[in-house]
Amino acid sequence: MTTPIHVTQIDQLPITIYQSNADLGRAAAEHATDAITRAIRERGEANIILATGNSQLTFLAALRETRGIEWGKVNVFHMDEYIGIDPNHPASFPNFLRKHFLAHVKVKKFFPVSAGVGGIEESCAEYARWLHTHPADLVALGYGENGHLAFNDPPFADFNDPVWVKVVKLDEVSRRQQVGEGHFKSVDEMPTHAITLTVPALLAAKHVLAIVPEARKQNAVKRALTGAISEDCPGSILRRVAHAQLFLDVDSAGDTFK
Repeated sequence: MTTPIHVTQIDQLPITIYQSNADLGRAAAEHATDAITRAIRERGEANIILATGNSQLTFLAALRETRGIEWGKVNVFHMDEYIGIDPNHPASFPNFLRKHFLAHVKVKKFFPVSAGVGGIEESCAEYARWLHTHPADLVALGYGENGHLAFNDPPFADFNDPVWVKVVKLDEVSRRQQVGEGHFKSVDEMPTHAITLTVPALLAAKHVLAIVPEARKQNAVKRALTGAISEDCPGSILRRVAHAQLFLDVDSAGDTFK
């Protein structure tokens, strides 16, 4: 097992800090492997929800290289997608996941988020039905630079959202983050709305792994861990989730624990 350099807990949330992004990715993949293999052993299959973005790359690389997972028994769900984007666009999240994960392992089935022929609202309802009929054993997510979970941005996030999948307007900080990560050349090129799994849908998973490396996430981490538990910083809700774990590296932890 990959050894953290610091272990702590804030409210109900266990936190492990690693020396590097690579160590963080390996450690999170080890925890994910345990959850996936346990589900397969108990039920014959596993259902997982994966995030994308540059901060997830070390985790996805480590997970796809893990031995001992029967990938043919694993269903993979995605958590958000832009509305109006070409499915082959490099910034399309399902396309990102295919490139960095699904091209390397042969899973049972991939359920991408998309706006289908029946319209956006019907696509949201259909995806929610899939999630309810395939209860998640694991969700791997991250904090956005504004503290978002999936595309549940402040001030639009709702900890008690009555639906599991919905259309959201994207916060300007989220849009600038996507440009900063190189997925778009400018904010003007970006869609303004997206489909996202809501906070209740994400937290319904049996295991929640929050994977948050990189110095650009320092402010989000500090607000989520030391500020009020509020929709103003959606990631703060994890402090009330006993089945979650937060993985940080020294860069994202910053001075939060000093």
